[in-house]
Amino acid sequence: MSQFYDKSSLTFIPSGYRDGKLYSQKPLSTDGELSFSRGSDIEATRVNANGYIEKAQVNLLLQSNTYSNATWVKGTGGTGVSVTGGQSGYDGTSDAWLLAKNAAVEAMNQSISTSGVQTLSIYAKAGTLNWLRLGLGGGTFSSAYFDLQNGALGASISNIVTSKIEAIGGGWYRCSVVCNKAVNAIYVYPADGDGDTSGTSGNIYIQDAQLNYGLVAQTYQETTTAAVVSGITDNMPRLNYDPANPTCPSLLLEGSRNNGNDHSEYFGGTGFGIVAATQTPNAATSPEGVNNATSFVGSASKAEHIIYTNGSSTYNGATTISIFAKANGYDYFVLGAGAQSLNKPVLFNIANGTKVGNFTGWSSYGAPIDSDIEDYGNGWYRLSVTFDATSGVNTNMFFGSLPTDSVASGANSSTQNGTDGSYIYGAQIESGSYMTSMIPTYGASATRTSESASKTSATAIIGQTEGTFFVEVDFTDTNADQMYLTISDGTSNNRIHIGFDNTSNWLYLNVRSGGAPQATITQSSPSAGIKKIAVGYKLNDYVLYINGVQVGVDTSALVPACSRLNVGGYFGAGFEYPVKQALLFTSRLPNSDLATLTSL
Repeated sequence: MSQFYDKSSLTFIPSGYRDGKLYSQKPLSTDGELSFSRGSDIEATRVNANGYIEKAQVNLLLQSNTYSNATWVKGTGGTGVSVTGGQSGYDGTSDAWLLAKNAAVEAMNQSISTSGVQTLSIYAKAGTLNWLRLGLGGGTFSSAYFDLQNGALGASISNIVTSKIEAIGGGWYRCSVVCNKAVNAIYVYPADGDGDTSGTSGNIYIQDAQLNYGLVAQTYQETTTAAVVSGITDNMPRLNYDPANPTCPSLLLEGSRNNGNDHSEYFGGTGFGIVAATQTPNAATSPEGVNNATSFVGSASKAEHIIYTNGSSTYNGATTISIFAKANGYDYFVLGAGAQSLNKPVLFNIANGTKVGNFTGWSSYGAPIDSDIEDYGNGWYRLSVTFDATSGVNTNMFFGSLPTDSVASGANSSTQNGTDGSYIYGAQIESGSYMTSMIPTYGASATRTSESASKTSATAIIGQTEGTFFVEVDFTDTNADQMYLTISDGTSNNRIHIGFDNTSNWLYLNVRSGGAPQATITQSSPSAGIKKIAVGYKLNDYVLYINGVQVGVDTSALVPACSRLNVGGYFGAGFEYPVKQALLFTSRLPNSDLATLTSL
């Protein structure tokens, strides 16, 4: 590839980026700067360079470590507790605070309005008192106690999903409590014992409070007068890695999708039903690399066990359900769609990452449109089933783990032992013929908005009478149209672009000038994997190369006037485009160079 760098007018390898911008290796001027757009939602995720799913990070509290601020109410009448700053902290700073109470059952609190699954956390250390109580107001009051002397959990009261105490060193602990509810305030109590706040004096040390969505405390982020959101949000491009082999990233661009499951990770919430099974949240490390996967175990001596989502009638046509699963004693996992009854199930082997076949143990409702299993590393697989949903009929998803291959024998022969099962994470249901990247939800369905990467004034780097462009993509999904690279005048009348047509099942080059078709060159029935695609163009001289092989030529075609570049897209249209790199040249390279450029 290095021999083509000097010849290129644009070398785009996803690496440099910031909010709303993608940078090219060449040119280093603004001529090589692409504009990126998605919006400010926090529903987008990516796989990072460590191979883990990465979400947006949030801290919903204000003045998260400025407890003297009026945002924090100091107990009854503002005098029930007091704070003193400048204390030695867990991180070697003097940013900790002494929290002392002056009467019984007093706490420092902050008003807030949030809902769904959320985690409240704070760093704490024993003072003259050895206990901390964290509380969450709204509806029935919820709270949990923490033993700061022995690093142990105390009692949890009302609507607590789970709690955790983690030793940090130097007598400090990070204490967190998870709830699933509407919250109108959070409370921090110096406590006298487990379940006891009756004392009228005493103190503990605190530092760095946070409230974030999800089942685990995220990395702490300081706030002042506004909540903080960072990471995959606010037009931040997604450089996505292969989770099973995270080496080089691709630029992930997707159309708008909605996850109709109210909860993507908490299977004990409303929206899920459980039959003959138990679920335990935060039981294992998930594909996020944090401890928020759920253990899913069938009841002893029961033949069938499932978790299912409450149905919605909003789906019509191609619909895709997906979930992450990992073997935990049982190697087999069934995933299917629901349409008032169990429907179109597929059995997967989650020990070796294979599809066993369409599952007939519970019914003979017919085969789905498609199904897939993807390796996410560390024993995790993402499973998907695509089916036709019927308008006006409640649609849901169901899943369960099995000890044996039950495609032929039927589920009734697969008696559960009450101990083994699987780990699960990331349940998703979306309209469309293929699954997209995970959209996290915490109590309500959520929509990830569409993305685009383009340069509207690219005349300087586009060959006007002749040229070459190259793109490398990770071609995996044959269920959706994909457009990888387009040069145009901003309309469909003058364009050259390469992509995949799922109806015709071909990779293609398409050229139009003045609204008239000029050239179409195709490769039928492409196999999955890396595709290196190059187009050489000149008046009456077009050629398409894919993976070192000349696919076709056209010797009677005009060259349209083009001034716009879209990497992974076509005027911002919403498809999925895993683009790994792209090159532009202002000259038509020889065919021998195109063969070399595209060779695997």
